[in-house]
Amino acid sequence: MRATPASVGPGPASPLAIALALAAVYLIWGSTYLAIRFALEGGWPPLLMAGIRFLLSGAALYAVLRWRGVATPTRAQWRNTACMGLLLLGLGNGMVCIAEQTVSSGLAAVAVASAPLWMGLFAAMRGEHPRRLEWIGLGIGFVGVLWLNAGSSLTAAPTGLVALLIAPLAWAYGSIWSRGRDLPSPFMAAAAQMLCGGAILLVAGLVFGERFDGWPTLHGLLSVGYLATFGSIVAFTAYVWLLHHVRPTLAGSYAYVNPVIAVLLGALLASERFGAHDIGAMGVVLLGVVAITLAKARKAAPAAAKDGARS
Repeated sequence: MRATPASVGPGPASPLAIALALAAVYLIWGSTYLAIRFALEGGWPPLLMAGIRFLLSGAALYAVLRWRGVATPTRAQWRNTACMGLLLLGLGNGMVCIAEQTVSSGLAAVAVASAPLWMGLFAAMRGEHPRRLEWIGLGIGFVGVLWLNAGSSLTAAPTGLVALLIAPLAWAYGSIWSRGRDLPSPFMAAAAQMLCGGAILLVAGLVFGERFDGWPTLHGLLSVGYLATFGSIVAFTAYVWLLHHVRPTLAGSYAYVNPVIAVLLGALLASERFGAHDIGAMGVVLLGVVAITLAKARKAAPAAAKDGARS
């Protein structure tokens, strides 16, 4: 799971730059699920691995931002980013790492893809009433979630099943909770979230008795290095840049592209196999997410036209 910045308005950008940024978000974030699996197989305990990853990424990004003169978060902003770090990274990403001890990386990615469905539900509970197409998308998506959790290979891994139910719920609730909160600039908010979330994960791992049996393998070390640099910094930077230059709907399209990338990489590089039940449920979940995305795009278009008429 990834830190979520506040979106900003679109601006001009070359098609090549947009294509490269989208490729980074699609491919890198889609590959992080397999990298988590490789890190776990390489001797990393799940929560300690996630905690160290985010602490390293957060510290590096925070140092660069301070060197460039970006203001430190206020006390209230640290409090808000700590809550987001707990929900998005501590529970969101942490539960994915726990699940991948018993669940394939591709299946974990598809389960996490249900987060936009839960976000739509939480937004409705806050009074942001979905339109008809959004309700249709929510209905389709939740049917897929039930299907995925009812008879797929998830049922053979109870711990993974529970973890993959908690992860998208925490991510979605944290994303909706953050709206309107006092937060620093997007990059500093990401750095603060990673520092706070990493510390929470590290403490949780120690409290729950996680320990290193020995040095992680070279494969495991390289996987965590990839997660810390490419997953948490490079792809996130590309995502924030996209939010500045394209419609939020296009930037958020990673939600239904990442699972496809994760499933393909899992099958090609880790010999992960999926039954017809799993594939069918995946398709239904992604169909629901696509419907919600299209509905949001239609909702945003009249608002943008109205704003343009006023200017």
